[in-house]
Amino acid sequence: MKKLFTFLALSLTILLSAQEKLTEGIVISTQKMTTDNAQLKAQLEMMGDMQTTTYFKNNKSRSELSNPMSGDVITITDTETKETLMLMDNPTLGKKYMLQKAEDLENIEVVEGKETKIILGYTCKQYTVTVNQGGVDMTMNLFTTEAISAEAQQTAMLGDKLKGFPLYMSMSMNQMGNDMMIITEVTEIKKEVVSDDIFSMTPPEGYEKMSGQ
Repeated sequence: MKKLFTFLALSLTILLSAQEKLTEGIVISTQKMTTDNAQLKAQLEMMGDMQTTTYFKNNKSRSELSNPMSGDVITITDTETKETLMLMDNPTLGKKYMLQKAEDLENIEVVEGKETKIILGYTCKQYTVTVNQGGVDMTMNLFTTEAISAEAQQTAMLGDKLKGFPLYMSMSMNQMGNDMMIITEVTEIKKEVVSDDIFSMTPPEGYEKMSGQ
């Protein structure tokens, strides 16, 4: 009985530790993309699975994605000022940046579901998001935790409509007649000290403003 009590106490301690709210650290996730279009599917397979590293601290986050075909993409978000800086080093376009301020989106619906999932020790709530923007229909099924104080690159546009950081997300969309599915899963969460310098909203030298902004 004493061993059982010790085991239960240890398990509870581990669970409580995992649910402690993190305001600073690193999240690593993988993305897989599929489509029913054979030509596009071949291109996606050439890209392979992608990995995103997200650094977060208080109200700021920085996501880094690198791929041989798409190049390097860095997204920095400040939830307090509602600004997002995107830096792209693309093999074709070169070094470009976009600085945007979040706006209230129309044609968007966020519904809290009834399911929950335990992911990496975190209890996650289900949300379903439907968006119609610029002629693109998109549906997202997410499981989020409020124990991580960070902004995900994929859900930054939702602002206060979504609670928590997604540890799992499936996104389906139809673009130019092609059905696509993107699945994002968090594989590792690190509690580490993060430098303030990486959250600068000033574009680095050598980056040009993307046309149309």
